[in-house]
Amino acid sequence: MNNKPKRPDRCAQTNPIIWLILIAVIAAVALSAGLIFLRRESSKVPVKAARPHRTDAIAAKVKKMSTEEKVGQLFVVTPDQLTGLTTVTAGDTTRDRVKQYQPGGLIYFDDNLKDPAQTKKLLADTKQIYADLGLPTPFLAVDEEGGEVARVAHNRAFGVQNVGDMRDVGATGDPAKATAVGNTLGTYLSDLGFNLDFAPDADVLTNPANKIVARRSFGTDAELVKQMSAAEAKALSAHGVIPCLKHFPGHGATTGDTHAGTAATDKTLDQLMQAELVPFNNVNAYAPMIMAGHIATPSITGDDTPACLSKQMVTDVLRGRLNYKGVVITDSLQMGAVTQSTDSGQAAVAAIEAGCDLLLMPKDFPAARSAVLTAVQNGTISEKRLNASVTRILKCKAKLNKTAGLK
Repeated sequence: MNNKPKRPDRCAQTNPIIWLILIAVIAAVALSAGLIFLRRESSKVPVKAARPHRTDAIAAKVKKMSTEEKVGQLFVVTPDQLTGLTTVTAGDTTRDRVKQYQPGGLIYFDDNLKDPAQTKKLLADTKQIYADLGLPTPFLAVDEEGGEVARVAHNRAFGVQNVGDMRDVGATGDPAKATAVGNTLGTYLSDLGFNLDFAPDADVLTNPANKIVARRSFGTDAELVKQMSAAEAKALSAHGVIPCLKHFPGHGATTGDTHAGTAATDKTLDQLMQAELVPFNNVNAYAPMIMAGHIATPSITGDDTPACLSKQMVTDVLRGRLNYKGVVITDSLQMGAVTQSTDSGQAAVAAIEAGCDLLLMPKDFPAARSAVLTAVQNGTISEKRLNASVTRILKCKAKLNKTAGLK
């Protein structure tokens, strides 16, 4: 045990006044630093205030557009429908017609596409015409599924691989094969200047007698078709090419050819939900566009109205039951299933009323555009309804690049 007397604690001997002074100094320094920090922070401009959300920018763009400009955005037509000629170049005539009608996009076929150099110039010049006129970036579209539907690959001058029938791709049961298809298509289409491909075919082949999509479909298994079409769509998107799933509500259960006339399925909605509609359900994450076909569904609608002209099918089923938020485009409005019972103007208005956003190739484009414009002006199609479609279209175009549609 240590019995030495304890030394006095030096801290205890310190004058309390000194402690008070030290505490005051520390507090003053801390307060000063805090005020400087707050002043610096308050001088910063919030990021969100400096960079408005893209949705707000699109809304502002739509608000500034004239009714004529908005109506123009609803149409995707061939360049020949604009010029009245087989179009292989985009010059003064194309410029004049684009300025007059302001279509939202153009679709190109075999006669428009001669070789890589000509096609690249045609598409680049067309895109520049839109830019010079201050119009939103156009959809530059093509039907390039592979196999029997290949506007580019069928032409040997392009020297690209035809990816073959999706029936054979689906038979592998491997979605990676569909990804490879999307990568191949996306590579050569984007290189040429296309930004929209009407592919993949998401039809489920439930009717063995169907000859229209037999080779174009990934197969008979609805879940596999969904996996395959999703894989191809994602790959196309990765190359800057917008994919378009088709043909809602499913061509695989039919036997008729909508190019010539009516094609119908007698299935009920519940039955379609078990197969044909599976590839179109819950696809917002990877399908910015869906093509509504001309398939009639009398067990659902009670008549032979083509799906793309039926509000019950587009609005109630596709947008309602399947919760689809993207752009809906009609199949070609020149096809017999439409033209046998209605004219171009009536079909165009009916498709918008049904819930479609884009009108593909009406037989008489000027008449169809005039009919939609008149319908908006007289209130048959409300301004709110028109704005909803134009907003979806510009959002889709905004996926192409940061400024698409927002000039």
